[in-house]
Amino acid sequence: MPANRTEQVLAHLADLTPRKIVAELDRYIVGQGDAKKAVAIALRNRWRRQRTPEGIREEIAPNNIILIGPTGVGKTEIARRLAKLTGAPFIKVEASKFTEVGYVGRDVEGMVRDLVESAIDMVRHEREHDVEDMANDRVDDRILDLLLPPPVESAPAAPAETPQNVFVVSPSGGVTQEHEQARERHKRTRDKLKQLLLDGQLEQREIEIEVAPASSAGFDFAQQGGPPEGMGNFAEMLEQFMPKRKKKRTVPVSDARRMLQDEEYDKLINHDDVVADALDRVEKLGIIFLDEIDKIAGGKSEMGGPDVSREGVQRDLLPIVEGSNVQTKYGMVKTDHVLFIAAGAFHVSKPSDLIPELQGRFPIRVELKPLTEADFVRIMTEPENALTKQYAALMAAESTELTFTEDGIAEIARTAAMVNSRMENIGARRLHTVMTTLLEDVLYELPERGTEPVKIDAKVVRDRLKAIAEDEDLRKYIL
Repeated sequence: MPANRTEQVLAHLADLTPRKIVAELDRYIVGQGDAKKAVAIALRNRWRRQRTPEGIREEIAPNNIILIGPTGVGKTEIARRLAKLTGAPFIKVEASKFTEVGYVGRDVEGMVRDLVESAIDMVRHEREHDVEDMANDRVDDRILDLLLPPPVESAPAAPAETPQNVFVVSPSGGVTQEHEQARERHKRTRDKLKQLLLDGQLEQREIEIEVAPASSAGFDFAQQGGPPEGMGNFAEMLEQFMPKRKKKRTVPVSDARRMLQDEEYDKLINHDDVVADALDRVEKLGIIFLDEIDKIAGGKSEMGGPDVSREGVQRDLLPIVEGSNVQTKYGMVKTDHVLFIAAGAFHVSKPSDLIPELQGRFPIRVELKPLTEADFVRIMTEPENALTKQYAALMAAESTELTFTEDGIAEIARTAAMVNSRMENIGARRLHTVMTTLLEDVLYELPERGTEPVKIDAKVVRDRLKAIAEDEDLRKYIL
């Protein structure tokens, strides 16, 4: 039975028409209308597929896409924003890493395992948000118990043996007046401490807590690129059989809160449900972005040495893209309906250099246009995360107002376009290097210069970038 949460995500897609998806992408990405249209249709088709008769549903393949264009034109950003918009598990994989020395074909399955891990984190975060209030209440109670342990109720005993007893239990089981008064005093003190805790006045108070030690590094295969073949779940099996010992630590309340919160989340969240939901979401909504796919186009490298066959890498990728079962530590995952978005500049090679079988699994090809000077102006002004807004926010952190005039923005765009035309065209990334150089001195001196507003106009841009922009050698290394 499909997980409810995944069904909610799919239901959300019902409101995202292709036109709305493009409009949402327009908030962050300038131009590239053809690419946005293609990914919007591919995304909508995932919702449409869920509404088809069950008999034909499994036969409907995803609209895998190849985005063709130079670096910095928005290929990665389109895929990333698409995933974020839909709540789909998403990972980016550099296809060129599969051409490195030491590669074995089995490594390609790692992208699916990484996608599952991404989905697990996503679903768990959602579940944590649902129980956050309850977890925080439990953590507060545990911290209060550590700050002010509850009074110990004495057991019935002969007065001669325990003459110092304060709390006496009557034969009928009733509590004496002294005991009741002590409980009332404890409650009043606890209420006062709770208020101080809620007001944040006890965050630096140190308390002693018991924490579980981190997993043994000796069984951590993550740093070696995954476990050896046949040992996929060996580490997890060992951890299950090894005793879970805890050690005491003295930490501030602020640190203890984070540690105890993780423990409460573990108690409140059903891990099996998280895994089931994550696997379901991967199979129905997962997106894998294969960047630099042009680096594996063609046959063997023309260079000598122990290079990996590019065609061999393509054939290793083919089963994953076609649809296969991949074993993960959480169970088997089918990749039949995972959406693959590939991207590459294809300066040297071309999409037709890919093997025919792989070409057939990427039926949609979209060529992205190089960015112009006018595009740079729009990139700096229109998106919600525009560079000008980012730098204004950074300087506002030190109570300084940063403004850009229209002619200042136009001059920055002109400089970036000029440098791109004379050197390697790195698209919108050139704006980052230009802006960093332009504002370097201002950001360096900002803490000492006071709160005087900073205004960037065309003259300021020309003065600060003139020497660098006109010097070929300096521009080569700086811009």
